[in-house]
Amino acid sequence: MAGYDNREGKIWMDGSLVDWREANVHILTHAMHYASSVFEGERAYNGKIFKSRAHSERLIQSGKLIDFDIPYSIDEIEAAKRSALDANGLTDGYVRAVAWRGAGEDMGVASARNPVHMAVAVWSWGNYYGDAKMKGAKLDIAKWRRPDPATAPSQAKAAGLYMIATMSKHTAEAKGCSDAMMYDYRGYIAEATGANIFFVRDGEVHTPMPDSFLNGLTRQTVIEMLKQRGITVNERHIMPEELESFEQCWLTGTAAEVTPVGQIGDYNFEVGALTRDISESYERLVRQ
Repeated sequence: MAGYDNREGKIWMDGSLVDWREANVHILTHAMHYASSVFEGERAYNGKIFKSRAHSERLIQSGKLIDFDIPYSIDEIEAAKRSALDANGLTDGYVRAVAWRGAGEDMGVASARNPVHMAVAVWSWGNYYGDAKMKGAKLDIAKWRRPDPATAPSQAKAAGLYMIATMSKHTAEAKGCSDAMMYDYRGYIAEATGANIFFVRDGEVHTPMPDSFLNGLTRQTVIEMLKQRGITVNERHIMPEELESFEQCWLTGTAAEVTPVGQIGDYNFEVGALTRDISESYERLVRQ
């Protein structure tokens, strides 16, 4: 497969559709040096982006949280995503909207005078975790932790927050794992590198309190699905030593969708009935 910089197709960039290979930025783009960038990961099913408007709203809010205003309205972002999908002939695919501080008068930590840009790229993307979607992912336990919200804006989907995720996932893959589970700055279980995490014990679901990491839209959707089934959902701080007491585990995210987990470190989990039910129900929901 060609690299992501060398493909056929169109990318929406600052109001125009440009050839995929020509969607470039200057080497002194502020985001490249100081991570002043936010993004959204979305999926289109049968021609419709699931929770599209909520993603666009979060993109704008993420920009504000790292101190810039995206120069497009929600309706304009929605139109940009539709334009990118149509231009590439996709009805099912992944949608990446990204906004960033570009090159301008400032070249230092401060960048208030630099313009803010936005782009939307779309492509076909299968299961994020490959065959783990069926048999259960194997996770490492990361040494890096999600930071204190007083240190970084944890509710922004900001590029800089993913550096430790990249390092953690590289280490996990080198060990033959699909991903890594991360703790937060206090030592509580937080999430995987790019997906939220759920556990099952005695018919109840437990999921970490999102007070130091992103409260994912898929996470919120799955919690609503569980509550509609009358299943108790405990959003709380979860200690690492509790891992051995959980029977099932799954990950949620736009890319991950609902992916069962079979192992975290030395702890094993079954791909049980509730995990399968939620995964299959989510698949149906996003295609309605």
